[in-house]
Amino acid sequence: MNKKVLVTGAKGGIGSSITNVLLDAGYRVIAAYSPGNKEYAIEWFEKNNYSENQVRLLPLDITNTQSCRESLESLLQDEGHIDVLVNNAGITRDSTFTRMSVEQWHEVINTNLNSLFNVTQPLFSSMCERGNARIINISSVNGLKGQFGQTNYSAAKAGMIGFTKALAAEGARFGVTVNVIAPGYTGTPMVEEIQPAALERIKAQIPLRRLATPDEVAGAVAYLASDAATYITGETLSINGGLYMQ
Repeated sequence: MNKKVLVTGAKGGIGSSITNVLLDAGYRVIAAYSPGNKEYAIEWFEKNNYSENQVRLLPLDITNTQSCRESLESLLQDEGHIDVLVNNAGITRDSTFTRMSVEQWHEVINTNLNSLFNVTQPLFSSMCERGNARIINISSVNGLKGQFGQTNYSAAKAGMIGFTKALAAEGARFGVTVNVIAPGYTGTPMVEEIQPAALERIKAQIPLRRLATPDEVAGAVAYLASDAATYITGETLSINGGLYMQ
């Protein structure tokens, strides 16, 4: 039986690459999407020619604790188990701190950080019971170094790293590894919409002088999900082209 992976934010630039790389590795992917985006999720599914045996679409409000618990308990009844969880969903609501609204703060914290509790807790006991499971959280270089105009985003992404280390300590005796990937600037459709001059300034700050590709981030996910990574837990894998070497 194929191993099963739940991916949040599966339809985004990085999420789509994660989905495809894990499909190639033989996983069945449960692709979570915001319940309000059903039409877009179906369009994404059909555009990629997925079959229902490959990908299952799952409406999931990752900001709602009770709704998540009910949906994921139902998912476990249907699927039996989840071998790998990839917490990839995230948003930005950038603003300087003095101008940041309480809504901008809470929206980012709820989506990027509180979602880790909402999505992971309903699955964690089942993963510990089966053992040999993986939790992979997608943070950001800005969770390591901070970023002007992103106090909300940087706080949430830094919080993901602390969450990961603590949960790794709890899961280790059951063979459940928990790790973080911290990408730098990645060539997703959203990033590539940045004005060309601004994008060139960003690339100039990166020692490798280019953006990461979504497939490079997804490849790291596939590695941490694989049997080759069974002895790695509580770690942060940076994929940033050397942006934060100094």
